[in-house]
Amino acid sequence: MRRIFTLLCTLILLTACAEITHNEYTFNGESEHWEAEYSYKGTETWGEDDGTKTYSNEDSYEFVLKYKGSLEDLSSIQKLEYCYRTNSNGGQRTEEFTEPPTTLIFTSRGASKGGAKVSEDEVIQVNIKWDDLEESILLNNKGKN
Repeated sequence: MRRIFTLLCTLILLTACAEITHNEYTFNGESEHWEAEYSYKGTETWGEDDGTKTYSNEDSYEFVLKYKGSLEDLSSIQKLEYCYRTNSNGGQRTEEFTEPPTTLIFTSRGASKGGAKVSEDEVIQVNIKWDDLEESILLNNKGKN
């Protein structure tokens, strides 16, 4: 019983010494034909293990691209390509259509452990190409003070 109590006290002490920061940012922007949103959630943990400082982080994101027109406007589209880039990473996607799209919203998601984090003051570059048309969007964190 005494060992269990000692173990619980040690775990509580170690947990109490850890500093945890939660980051949650939403970046938005739009162009003539498209709206985009990049949502980022991350957790950073600083602690100590046998006198050595420790750090770990986990994060996830969701990128949403929405066509501002109607499905009818996209009915003849054959190919949609988009890419986005933060200071630390990015993504790209290509969709080819043999039939007209059934949605105006295109989404990408991801997560990592130990990767580089997105900062609240970044400007995220988005490039969209659909058939012979092309637009770019800059996404900003509107909630930044």
